[in-house]
Amino acid sequence: MDNNTQFKPSLRLVDATMLVAGSMIGSGIFIVSADITRNVGSAGWLIMVWLLTGFMTLTAALSYGELSSMFPKAGGQYVYLKQAYNPLVGFLYGWSFFTVIQTATIAAVGVAFAKFTAYLIPQVSEDLVAVDLGFMHISPAQLLSILVIVFLTYINTRGVNSGKFVQTILTMAKLLSILGLIVFGLFALKTSIWNSNWTDVWNLHKLNKDGSVASYTTIAALGAIASAMVGSIFSSDSWHNVTFIAGEIKNPKRNIGLSLALGTIIVTVIYVVTNIMYTGVLSLHEIAISDKDRVAVTASQQIWGSTGTVIIALLIMVSTFGCNNGLIMAGARVYYSMAKDGLFIKKAGELNKNSVPGFSLWVQCLFACLWSLSGRYGDLLDMISFVVVVFYMLTIGGIFILRKKMPDVERPYKAFGYPVLPIIYIIMGLSFCLLLIYYKPNYTWPGLIITLCGIPVYYLIMGKDKKKPQPVPEAALTE
Repeated sequence: MDNNTQFKPSLRLVDATMLVAGSMIGSGIFIVSADITRNVGSAGWLIMVWLLTGFMTLTAALSYGELSSMFPKAGGQYVYLKQAYNPLVGFLYGWSFFTVIQTATIAAVGVAFAKFTAYLIPQVSEDLVAVDLGFMHISPAQLLSILVIVFLTYINTRGVNSGKFVQTILTMAKLLSILGLIVFGLFALKTSIWNSNWTDVWNLHKLNKDGSVASYTTIAALGAIASAMVGSIFSSDSWHNVTFIAGEIKNPKRNIGLSLALGTIIVTVIYVVTNIMYTGVLSLHEIAISDKDRVAVTASQQIWGSTGTVIIALLIMVSTFGCNNGLIMAGARVYYSMAKDGLFIKKAGELNKNSVPGFSLWVQCLFACLWSLSGRYGDLLDMISFVVVVFYMLTIGGIFILRKKMPDVERPYKAFGYPVLPIIYIIMGLSFCLLLIYYKPNYTWPGLIITLCGIPVYYLIMGKDKKKPQPVPEAALTE
């Protein structure tokens, strides 16, 4: 191992933008609109949920641009939180990120890839049993998910150029494919369905799968919007992954902020237009009752007939494969930064001969594979949405703190709309979290518990560090 190995700036603006877009677009846009429709009951509010999420995502991305220009190095959000608050807050984010946020997301996207592969190859169905261990059954879909995760991890250990090639090509392919779905869907638009869906568009109500409806009180209506946004926020998450690999981006002070803006704008527009297309080919009831919530499959069958299932399966396979590559590439850089601070496995703070954190990649791979086997990752991802938004709010709040704490630090890029837009984001995020606490406690407390479990772990690590000899470790001297 060459201890002098450093990250190599190899990613251009287009590569960084494709990482932002590719990490955001997984399987969510093809699925979550069913649950959103059941919560809001109207086409207008379906689109409004996606617009609100897009506004929050873009506002956060523009705010992160300032932080990335201040700290253009590996670690992203972990580094920002540590600098704005203290090492404990940074660690709690890194802890949550490693234990659930990133690793379970990788697992969920991997199994989504396998589920849609089963449309083409029934032998890998999640309903079959490949291994019977007595206390648990492992499906072919779970095994395929693990295979994909291991394969993509291996590609990324070969160097950032290998990962960026896969990411850029697959993201461009998925963007073109989704645009194709939108165009064909708009050509297949049915006037009667469109007129029906877009009549009384702001009538917010609950739409049950049996076709019945239920009205909301004013406060309950806000809770319904927050519940609906769980899916859209999950679908729009991971846009900040590009900040984790800042050390490998050319001209990071310029290109990170720009890629965040471009990537989130591209995806937000695609998400909104895709849902407009859904309302042109499917009734709201058909969207709400889609088999296993797979709205895109139902829509594609209306657009292309029986071959639609195959077309959409291929599209989602490309989408989830590329999404996982971006998640795997970026996530390991957080553990690398934590290890450099003595808050993670020491070996995770080393780069391999290809100038990437190989050990971090494989540790992440192991945990993601375990989540693939657990079968409970989907529930945990819903629960962790609350914690994700909490950390976003803390990070954006950190901009105000750092402007007072570090007024003289160079800021090549400043948060757009400061202080108004960051404040609006914090208000919207706080409202979202408070409404979820009241109306969807199952989405909040488990995520909080997982995060708070990191506190004793942090002090345990710090306590061990105090027992070490006082001389500064060699690793710190070469930092």
